[in-house]
Amino acid sequence: MELQYTIVRSPKRKTLSITVERDRAVVVRAPMATSEETIGRLVDTKRQWLLEKLRHPQKYQERVHPPGKEVVNGESALYLGKEYRIELTETASGQVEFQDAFLIPKTHQENRRRVLREWYIERANETLLPLAENRARQLGVSYASVSIVDTHYRWGSCTPTNRLTFNWRLIKAPMFVVQYVVLHELAHLLEPNHSPRFWNIVRAQVPSLDKARLWLKENGSQLEEDL
Repeated sequence: MELQYTIVRSPKRKTLSITVERDRAVVVRAPMATSEETIGRLVDTKRQWLLEKLRHPQKYQERVHPPGKEVVNGESALYLGKEYRIELTETASGQVEFQDAFLIPKTHQENRRRVLREWYIERANETLLPLAENRARQLGVSYASVSIVDTHYRWGSCTPTNRLTFNWRLIKAPMFVVQYVVLHELAHLLEPNHSPRFWNIVRAQVPSLDKARLWLKENGSQLEEDL
């Protein structure tokens, strides 16, 4: 089987790394001066590991929900692991409100998908950023920056320059999953690779580690939808 992969070069990166994204894309991240021959040798040495990842029966499930969920009365949307009803109605603030249901003003009916997405992003900023700050303090680590981003197939990342990013769609997952992803990236500030030491750090901080990983494997496709 021929392995196809994408090379992403960065002037700040000092080492080579290789990952398999949730859509089965193989990505090699490399310093700017690294030759394609060197990268090819790395891929060859990781061939068996890559094939096992690409054939994983759970991590790469097809999406269980078709894209394009409609924002209409009676539909539902995820928030912190639960489905809540969507209601197009009037609100006191004139903005999206949450009261055990998503209340979307009729005045935003033409832009209802956009305003609900913006609401999610605001909640992600309010929840994930303070969580990262608090848990970093407890773990005794520091980072250069932390931000909420719009990406598919990756819930969080920690760059070689200690910049953390988290996918806004995480706010739709249960809190124990959110905490796992945040601690996963913070642990990379102590251990850059997924070594036994790395997983020991995460497990010590996240008792629900196995439960959270299983939830993402089984339900991650739902988070990947915008709504």
